[in-house]
Amino acid sequence: MKTISLKPLLVLLFSATLFRSAAQPGKQDIINLHPSWSMQSNIYEVNIRQYTPEGTFNAFAKHIDRLKTMGVHTLWFMPINPISQTDRKGTLGSYYAVADYTTVNPEFGSMKDFQQMVKLIHQKGMKVLIDWVPNHTGADHRWLAGHPDFFVKDSSGKAAMAKDWSDTRQLDYTNQVMRDSMIAAMKFWISNADIDGFRCDVAWNVPGDFWKECIAQLRKMKNIFMLAEGEDAYLPENGFDAVYPWRAFHVLVDIAAGKKNALALDTVQRLMGSIYPKNTMLLQFTSNHDENSWNKADFATMPGASHEPFAVLTQTLPGSIPLVYSGQEEPVLRPIAFFEKDPMVFGQYKRAPLYNKLLHLRTANKALAANVPMQKLNTGNDEAVYAFYRKSGNQFVYVVVNLTGEQQYYSIDAGRVREISGKPVKELLSGKTYHAAPSGKSRLNPWESRIYY
Repeated sequence: MKTISLKPLLVLLFSATLFRSAAQPGKQDIINLHPSWSMQSNIYEVNIRQYTPEGTFNAFAKHIDRLKTMGVHTLWFMPINPISQTDRKGTLGSYYAVADYTTVNPEFGSMKDFQQMVKLIHQKGMKVLIDWVPNHTGADHRWLAGHPDFFVKDSSGKAAMAKDWSDTRQLDYTNQVMRDSMIAAMKFWISNADIDGFRCDVAWNVPGDFWKECIAQLRKMKNIFMLAEGEDAYLPENGFDAVYPWRAFHVLVDIAAGKKNALALDTVQRLMGSIYPKNTMLLQFTSNHDENSWNKADFATMPGASHEPFAVLTQTLPGSIPLVYSGQEEPVLRPIAFFEKDPMVFGQYKRAPLYNKLLHLRTANKALAANVPMQKLNTGNDEAVYAFYRKSGNQFVYVVVNLTGEQQYYSIDAGRVREISGKPVKELLSGKTYHAAPSGKSRLNPWESRIYY
């Protein structure tokens, strides 16, 4: 589920100083270390219900090799728990109205099916995150009968609805037994399925002291990766590896719509300041299940050729862990139904070559590790063309994107280009090799991107 934080400064993203020097002022540094595998990782969000006609773990498993070949490293599965019947929305209900935290939705298969799929994913050298719903349960979760004190009460004394989500009930985080039960349920999936982390739904509405206690306990079992749906600084301060930069995502949407120009990225960079602790990772995306189903992303928000430069930015900006949503590689050009069966159809994979190049470069090039900063490059046309480079040892990436639907010219100082490389380079998207990274005046087609490395 999605919200937009009301904190105005959290419009922030794209900062060359996101992974800033410890000498710079800022929030207290987070004490946890990200799992080493996450620094050059990526995440692919899996909508099991809609991924195949069968909508099962076993049917999805047939796609694992394809996704591995495309460069996917970490698979995030939308909630796999049973869905409540009471106040159910639509025929099949919302994945986020959980009826039982420690069992599998029979719609998707059995616990054994899930365990075998996780083993297969691990055999391929990939990681698994599951979607976790800690803020609320479904309207007939088994705790409602056995532990009614686990829930916030409404004026009539009944379990209160969470926000305006009529199929849910709000959990009470002043109840320590409920907290302990939630942590135990999360431990269950590490012990019984060997998962590698959690994406936590509505993490922004769960107290920070709970997250601090919970994540510390979970990491005694395994150095898991924790992704928070939320953009508040208290989330990484209490142990999350990565957060959602919702407002920053909407900056991309506004640029794609012509409402803002490329300088908006610099505005965000200046504003980034000290909001997040050092080394906080930001989930970069052009779509996800919320944005697809409710806001027609990215086929309407970044239509046609305009998708490319924004996909490039999500994969190459510093501090990022990039996300690809189910079907973006096809691409599926419609909003996927949320409460009904609405299978995607795969077969053309028109965007797969683009993602293949981006995902594999991120894995191979140390300059794209999340903790490597960027240096902005002056293009002489900064309202339209955005350029930067990142360098780690003898590896670098030099990115130039045209953020308009018109042909643009730009010029990068030759001295700055020699500073980056000074030797033959390749351009990722065209596959061409150059004697050196181009400098001087160059032309970009509408929405064209170039990545030299």
